[in-house]
Amino acid sequence: MCGIAGAFDLTDDRTFSAPRLSAMGQAIEHRGPDEAGSFFDAGVALHNQRLSIVDLENGSQPIYNEDDSVVAVFNGEIFNHLELRQELEKKGHRFRTSTDTEVLVHLWEEHGRSLVDHLEGQFALAVYDRKARTLLLARDPFGICPLFIHRTPDGWLLFASEVKALLASGLLEAELDHRGVDHIFTFFAMGTRRTMFRGVESLPQGHSLVVDGDGQIDEFQFFDHDFPDSGRELTGDLDQLASEFGSLLERSVDLRLRADVPVVSYLSGGVDSSLVARLAGKVLSGRGKALETFTIQIRHPKLDETELALRTARLLGTHPITITCGEEEIAETYPALIASAETPVIDTSSAALHRLASKVNECGYKVTLTGEGADEAMGGYPWHKYSKVLRILDKIGLQDRWRKRFTGRAGRHRLPWEFYQERYRRLGGYHAMSDLYVFCGLSGSRLFHQDFLHEIHRAGIDATADIELPLDKMQRWDPLNRSLYLGYKIMLAGLLMTHKGDRPALANSVEARFPFLDRDLIAFCNRLSPELKLRGFSKDKFLLRRYADQHLDRAVSQRPKHIFRAAYTGSFLNPTPRYVEQLLSEESLAKTGLFDIPTVRHFQNVLSGPHLRVGPHMLKEVGLVGVISTQLWHHLFVSGDLCELPAWQPPSGKFAGTR
Repeated sequence: MCGIAGAFDLTDDRTFSAPRLSAMGQAIEHRGPDEAGSFFDAGVALHNQRLSIVDLENGSQPIYNEDDSVVAVFNGEIFNHLELRQELEKKGHRFRTSTDTEVLVHLWEEHGRSLVDHLEGQFALAVYDRKARTLLLARDPFGICPLFIHRTPDGWLLFASEVKALLASGLLEAELDHRGVDHIFTFFAMGTRRTMFRGVESLPQGHSLVVDGDGQIDEFQFFDHDFPDSGRELTGDLDQLASEFGSLLERSVDLRLRADVPVVSYLSGGVDSSLVARLAGKVLSGRGKALETFTIQIRHPKLDETELALRTARLLGTHPITITCGEEEIAETYPALIASAETPVIDTSSAALHRLASKVNECGYKVTLTGEGADEAMGGYPWHKYSKVLRILDKIGLQDRWRKRFTGRAGRHRLPWEFYQERYRRLGGYHAMSDLYVFCGLSGSRLFHQDFLHEIHRAGIDATADIELPLDKMQRWDPLNRSLYLGYKIMLAGLLMTHKGDRPALANSVEARFPFLDRDLIAFCNRLSPELKLRGFSKDKFLLRRYADQHLDRAVSQRPKHIFRAAYTGSFLNPTPRYVEQLLSEESLAKTGLFDIPTVRHFQNVLSGPHLRVGPHMLKEVGLVGVISTQLWHHLFVSGDLCELPAWQPPSGKFAGTR
């Protein structure tokens, strides 16, 4: 994994300032501390911060083709690079290195913009053709690797792996985009093009940009998920289907063990990470190696999964390296987490993963496997079960009644039912994820300051309007598949990969790899009958668990889904850390003007105490963490005066030369 940054002149052939590019690289040095490299040409500049994993000695970037007419910088891994190399060599291409990055420049020569169709991996990339003066930017199908874009008023297109690099260029100031706040309180994530920064966009997952010498920008989608029409999904012999699922997963794990450095694995008490670790351990054992594992012990009696993690560890013949994380550590880590994610983070367990990645780095490792992605593919989250029960009400004509009643409890700023109907329409109708986002989005209408709420509604701002969905096609899918599709589009890239995947890992110079996020495996899962994902009202990830029975203790493989989480407001209340107290002070809340002070105080009072809450109180917890993390984001990146913590600062230096 690495970090990339660069600039392209949309108006002329100006030279981009070398100090500016260097500052952009320094801002993301944590993504690639091993070495740095830059490329300059008329109207273009490329930079890479390298975390050396493949071809440690010769894999420096930027990397070139035979005559240096094509150059690339790359963030990520191309897991099928050996197979691609063989094909390209047969066509006469000569390679200078063994790194996976080099296949990009030759694939461009063969396929142009369609080179992304040949990649199996996780990536954000930039390929520049010097003869055609054409730049290709692309992001992987699942949004594992981030890529951000900003157009300056004077015609520069800036891009980078993190917004910090864009800010470090000195060509834009950090300003709050109020639409980003609405996104956070609707989706708990930034799952679209939207960011928290005005003028900064995220390139969507599975999208590419091609920029030509005339400054024309052509964006296209090279990948999207698809599902069969309802009733036409894949069924058949369970054992045969489980075997096919297993073969695809085993291949994916094997590919993600390709590295010139040791690969370790996260290990929780859940079936997903346990299965990945088990399969990886078997592969490495066949090579005479052992798999090192890392796990988190959450200091809470209802959240501690350590014993189940140890069951899998015993199968592997190892003892995992364990870190202990409680409320104090969560609060201590949160400023670093928000600085890494560049967005408010509501899921407090992300702080625990930030600390776990730090431990991996401390132990001298650069690459870890994780179990993320299985719940998105196989209907593993509890709201899918709830939704299946609620669909009974829909079938007897009560689909609006209970939803009206729930949304009518929004609090101070009730909105008409027609507003929520439109949200449902934009999210693909009634299904688990649309209910989740509509209901949880009610926290914004309760917590937002009246002036801010009126401002966003007067402007017609609605987070759901930013979602690009094939609504006509979705209506032909089973409700579960509609829900899974929305989860892929928003939760996967916007929350899991940002808050729990790329950002906390790369903040600590660790690359996370995701065997469940394999194109062939996901395509197979998408074709499956919904009953092979969620059987009845309780058996989630049914086919996955059937396969896992062959490899794991049944106490692990058949354990009901428990979302990995830490206490929410327990980390921030009783006692309240000094910086949180300052962020929630009347003065700080008034400075941002985003939240209603009496409601914030009410939530604080209601949530005082050490209890692990569910239901309405849990929604209050989530809402208050949203307030804290939004205020913290504002302090770190915009105002710098809300608490005593230091704000993020771009690398210092003078920007000499032309822009």
